[in-house]
Amino acid sequence: MSQNNQHFKNILELNLAMLLISTSGALGRYIEMPVPIIIGFRAILAGILLFVFCKWKGISLSTSSKDRPTIILSGVLMGLHWVTYFYALKLSNVAVGMLSIFTYPVITALLEPVLLKTKFQKIHLLLALLVLLGIYFLVPDLNFENSYTKAVFFGVLSALCYSLRNLIMKTKVGSYNGSMLMWYQLVVVSIALSPFLFLMDSSGIKEQWLPTLTLALLTTAIGHTLFLGSFKRFSITTASIISSVQPVYGIIIGMIFLKEIPVLSTIIGGLLILTSVVIESVRTYK
Repeated sequence: MSQNNQHFKNILELNLAMLLISTSGALGRYIEMPVPIIIGFRAILAGILLFVFCKWKGISLSTSSKDRPTIILSGVLMGLHWVTYFYALKLSNVAVGMLSIFTYPVITALLEPVLLKTKFQKIHLLLALLVLLGIYFLVPDLNFENSYTKAVFFGVLSALCYSLRNLIMKTKVGSYNGSMLMWYQLVVVSIALSPFLFLMDSSGIKEQWLPTLTLALLTTAIGHTLFLGSFKRFSITTASIISSVQPVYGIIIGMIFLKEIPVLSTIIGGLLILTSVVIESVRTYK
């Protein structure tokens, strides 16, 4: 396969990952169960599916003892990212929930120099301002009585957890298989959230098993594994840039299946946030 064809195939694969992950918005709004229950079932089901996949593919599940704390921490961050993201979705709509977590590429760009000791670039401050302006349009008024304000707060908190998890994982992706790393994170999330399956009402799973299984299989097991695998072929920033199509896919899915049409201020805020992501991607690509 020529280099151009291989690159095109890699880009297509990454886009497929984005399409699958973007189903989380509509599914998060559609599934009617408490958030810790949804994420708990999501992690357990996806964990079982990935375990079977790893065994089938002969992927080793062994890790070196020095890497385990990092992998466990990334699992905790992944769980926090999902829980806060789903609260953002429940408190608002697909558009606001998904766009607020898309502050993560710029948060990543600001954290990378601190955590991975890379060179700080002044343009990242400008991009951060662009993102803040975008958030200003997403938030109707700075009042925590307002559910949309709370949603954006949870969304940005989710983005922070996701950025930290991606930066921590970047140091490990080269030496381990992406599916195996994802499986360990799912085990951590499953263990952390399993008490909630008994403390909260989880009877809804009887009616909601199909969308929950879809969330576990398509969004999580396949989507996130493809995305983690892309870190080997693209820089984390390029992957972040291409992943900015995710809210676009998500909002379209929400419009088709949930009839959620975003208002003008949401569209303006979203365009500002996604512009910052695209600028950063194009810049690093060059």
